[in-house]
Amino acid sequence: MSAAQVLTRIEGRVGRITLDRPAALHALTTAMCQAMTDCLLAWCEDPTVELVLLDHSGERGFCAGGDIRMLAESGAADGRQAREFFHAEYRLNDLLFRHPKPILTVMDGITMGGGAGLALPSRYRLATERTTFAMPETGIGLFPDVGGGWHLSRMPGHLGLWLALTGARIRAADALLLGVATDYVESARLADLKAAVLAEPGRVEAILTEFEGDAGRPPLAAHQDAIAHLFGAGSMEEIVDGLEAAGDDWTAAQGAILAAKSPQAMKVAFRQLARGARCATFSENMRMEYRIAARVVRTHDFLEGVRAVIVDKDNQPRWDPPTLSQVNDSYLDAIFAPLPSEEEWSPLT
Repeated sequence: MSAAQVLTRIEGRVGRITLDRPAALHALTTAMCQAMTDCLLAWCEDPTVELVLLDHSGERGFCAGGDIRMLAESGAADGRQAREFFHAEYRLNDLLFRHPKPILTVMDGITMGGGAGLALPSRYRLATERTTFAMPETGIGLFPDVGGGWHLSRMPGHLGLWLALTGARIRAADALLLGVATDYVESARLADLKAAVLAEPGRVEAILTEFEGDAGRPPLAAHQDAIAHLFGAGSMEEIVDGLEAAGDDWTAAQGAILAAKSPQAMKVAFRQLARGARCATFSENMRMEYRIAARVVRTHDFLEGVRAVIVDKDNQPRWDPPTLSQVNDSYLDAIFAPLPSEEEWSPLT
């Protein structure tokens, strides 16, 4: 069947979901999230489905994120459509995380934002030489949602916080190092790998091993110690001060990157990951992220970030508050506070 730019079907003993919005790099809409949720629910107890395969049509990338323009337009009004999108998307993320069937996601090409939210809950996360993974939200005044508080906070050596704050783009070798990807295969072999999985889904792990390629040395390995030290600081201000004091080219570059990001978004992400690390369940983390999203989508920095980066493309956002020190605890407390009970997010049962 085809619904809302998502192709869903059962092939043999595999439930297959293919993102089919290539002109928009498969950016997610509310309808797309709902279509995926519906079929995943149907497959939970379907004895004919042994495995779920999540991929995309075309060759431009897996998923570039959500429909940012819609979110900004909604945020500039009453925020209702944005909240509906986040509610549906986060339920999908949570369902993927808790789904009883193993899920194989093919991260071939761009995998960012909402795309990361689809891939990271999967048991098998397949990268290729074309994979580019990022959580770039702080650059548009947003925050690394779709489960970032859970996934990024559990990466070793504060590498997840570095990803969250800088929005750094990593390739396959670094994705394997961070645990973003579990396996690597050359894109030229993807069609054969998928055919093998469709024929024998019970052998998925053996098939992934048989097709495994060499992603090369991870460039990020050279900076792991510096990231662990500098991004392990107790506050955003301490991280920035540490980068300024380090005195080498790489850390200076990281400092320059952070200087261009939204102070509000960075402080939100810093607190989000700290709290996400303490969440007992993924659903608890998603409840926290929905509270943040419902509010941040209506802030000046998100609307200004979208204007500067996506609409006008002048890349000169005027953040407000303009400094980290002006984003105080009371400001953050209001963003993280519980919503009225009737507005809170809840997982699917």
